[in-house]
Amino acid sequence: MKSSEASVWESIESIRKTSPVVHNITNYVVMNSTANALLAIGASPVMAHAAEEVADMVNIASALVINIGTLSRDWVNSMFKAADQAAKRGIPVILDPVGAGATGYRTETAREFLKAVRPAIVRGNASEIMALVEDKAKTKGVDSTDVSHNAVAAAKGINEAYGSVVCVSGETDYIVGRDRILKVGNGHPMMTRVTGMGCAATALCGAFAAVGPDFVKTSAHAMAVMGIAGEMAAERAAGPGSLQVLFLDALYGLTSKDIAARLKMEP
Repeated sequence: MKSSEASVWESIESIRKTSPVVHNITNYVVMNSTANALLAIGASPVMAHAAEEVADMVNIASALVINIGTLSRDWVNSMFKAADQAAKRGIPVILDPVGAGATGYRTETAREFLKAVRPAIVRGNASEIMALVEDKAKTKGVDSTDVSHNAVAAAKGINEAYGSVVCVSGETDYIVGRDRILKVGNGHPMMTRVTGMGCAATALCGAFAAVGPDFVKTSAHAMAVMGIAGEMAAERAAGPGSLQVLFLDALYGLTSKDIAARLKMEP
């Protein structure tokens, strides 16, 4: 395998070997599918949002994933409490600003979290990433109204201001860091017809960040693995329903040969 393909496979093996705990404060819509995606790749998911226990749960985790898909005041308080504990422990925080740009509360919550927490990684679609820095940016509910390359400038601004690695997902994924940008071209259009695929991608970013300190590289690895599994599933799926099951099977059964044959990652 080439060096990039070997590096992706090394990350997968590390996750499967160590089974890092990934603490998710996520949304009602995707809890089950997100947990199953993490289990399929080899990580150990936990979904806990009660303020009374989030700090304790962070204490046993290797990464914290914050997803604002079905946010409420109590959940937001738990998100900040968990992030504070993650900072004390030095574990990566991954933010998914779901639907930023759709409502004022959602957008301001995401912006406040970004400024206060300075997460290690921010993953979202183009419209969500742009809404973090542009008042005129709008999303179509939780769907993007823009293409991923149009959000690269916003991603650079977020990285410069807060130090966060920014992953802009789309037909081509852009992972923006301080000194480099990686592009990932894996994936399949049918994945957009299954709810929670983006949320699963964010959770996978958490799993990969748990086993490597280079968050540009680990985010690219997560997006590549997500896309490759989606491609493999789509080749056998009759539609979005079967794609969901086959996607989990593909994640679980990924081999080094699959990575070597399919990886589309470049500077």
